[in-house]
Amino acid sequence: MNKKKNVLGRLLKRVFQYYGIHCFIVLICIIGQAMCTVQGTLFMQTLIDDYVIPLMNVPSPDFSGLFHALTRMACIFGLGVLFSYTYQRIMVTVTQGFLRDLRGELFQHMETLPIQYFDRHTHGDIMSIYTNDIDTLRQLISQSLPQLVSSSITIVTVFISMLTLNIPLTILSVIMLCVILFVSRKVGSLSSRYFIRQQQELGKVNGYIEEMISGQKVVKVFNHEKVVIDDFREINENLRDTAYQANKFANVLMPLTIQTGNVSYILCAIVGALMALSGRFDLTIGTLISFMTLNKNFNNPVGQISQQINAVAMAQAGAKRIFDLLDQESENDQGIVTLCRVKYVDGKMVETSERTGHWAWRHPRNNGDVELVEMKGDLRLENVDFGYVEDKMVLHNIDVFANPGEKIAFVGATGAGKTTITNLINRFYDIQGGTITYDGIDIKLIKKDDLRRSLGVVLQDTHLFTGTVMDNIRYGRLDASDEECIQAAKLANADGFIRHLPNGYETMLTGDGANLSQGQRQLLAIARAAVANPPALILDEATSSIDSRTEKLVQDGMDKLMDNRTTLVIAHRLSTIKNSDCIMVLDHGRIIERGNHESLMKEKGKYYQLYTGMIEMD
Repeated sequence: MNKKKNVLGRLLKRVFQYYGIHCFIVLICIIGQAMCTVQGTLFMQTLIDDYVIPLMNVPSPDFSGLFHALTRMACIFGLGVLFSYTYQRIMVTVTQGFLRDLRGELFQHMETLPIQYFDRHTHGDIMSIYTNDIDTLRQLISQSLPQLVSSSITIVTVFISMLTLNIPLTILSVIMLCVILFVSRKVGSLSSRYFIRQQQELGKVNGYIEEMISGQKVVKVFNHEKVVIDDFREINENLRDTAYQANKFANVLMPLTIQTGNVSYILCAIVGALMALSGRFDLTIGTLISFMTLNKNFNNPVGQISQQINAVAMAQAGAKRIFDLLDQESENDQGIVTLCRVKYVDGKMVETSERTGHWAWRHPRNNGDVELVEMKGDLRLENVDFGYVEDKMVLHNIDVFANPGEKIAFVGATGAGKTTITNLINRFYDIQGGTITYDGIDIKLIKKDDLRRSLGVVLQDTHLFTGTVMDNIRYGRLDASDEECIQAAKLANADGFIRHLPNGYETMLTGDGANLSQGQRQLLAIARAAVANPPALILDEATSSIDSRTEKLVQDGMDKLMDNRTTLVIAHRLSTIKNSDCIMVLDHGRIIERGNHESLMKEKGKYYQLYTGMIEMD
């Protein structure tokens, strides 16, 4: 329960932090509306006792006083309408503005999260936070919170007004109010529990749908339509069950409170009538009618509050999921070393903003001096141990030495640890043992942004964004000119197929480049890395989706791209790495062979068996 309060407390704190003045004006308007409602109700007593009844006993009544009274009453209700309209309009601004800010904060924070967060959560479930969970807050802020505040203020003002009219009837009304509150609490607690589960199940449904949409081709290729339909029915049925239970109690709650309020109204009417007829109580007809109206205004807010319990419960569940994402720790980056451009003046390196093609590491020292270390591309892994789970290592005692400008290749079966090594160099994950240095600097000292900026990466799974072909190539370096993008495409031998597209470089790509072949998408990824012009390269099976003919065209461009750059290559096609300076064979997270192509072939070990096809590299 405390966690729920903390969630709502954090949410309200954020609302007031950014829209405090708006909320204050809304509060004033709500109080003004409540006061107008009460004043209008109390004025009925004056209207009936001082105007209506006396006029009934006059042969030639003068209705001018009644007209003025009705005019005052209309002004009071009109002012109440104005207050209501004002705060409703303000709440639209507050709600949409706050949700915009919250979505922005969510997205900004999400971009700082480590890769492992996305490995452990389905994309659909994360997307559900931006849609379904955010929408629960929209209803809470725009409707439920104003209604709760308005109802609470109405109850207090009406209670004070009832006391001024008749204390015994007020006591009766309060007793019946306690009954309504008891019923609301019992039924509301049951519905709240299921509304929280409903939001969780909704996230699972969205995650499964997103996964199936992404893998629709695989589903159809293996004729798994019936299997995925059955799985979805099960997940969907779980959502239906929780939604049914939640709404079952929610739909009962409002009628129960309304009917209990009606019982309170009837009891007050009977008791009030008996009191008025007895003549022993100073209870006029006008007073009784005003009190009965106040009784309705006293019970109705309780019903309105109970109606909002469901929205509050859903908002609690949604807010919890939102804050769970916001509370995720960002990537830990304690690096102090940055990458900078340099030029040589009298044989010495000097920082510059010019594009000289020369890079250096800007390394602050303890004495306050700044040392410039030339960016050569010297990568070294020494005695590296790593496991995605602490007690289950996937890499054991890995030693890799990549001298500047060398091409280092990794081969081995799936799961041997090839891609894991490149992930560690990018610091997507941190090692448990050993050291990784870049030009003699421990990569833990290098800021992650600068580390990754120095590494051009071409992944096996290419992702293209919605936009033109030119936009996707320029993603490698956003300030690249059109001519630089075209040159990068030519380097990757992508220029030819691009010019045959309907609009050339201005052809729109959607659906992750669904209108391109897998090989064409891979070529664009290589062009994207080329335009970034990084000092070092990581090619994770970059030619795996390219046919043999295209591979020959690309290999020349790849060689140009790798020229004078330290390059780490992961490849299934061993023919593409024959010219590597060093080839490392991995097996179950260990390096079992290393050397160039000729030396490894002479050893006739695992590499020889893979290259000659004696064993397959699955």
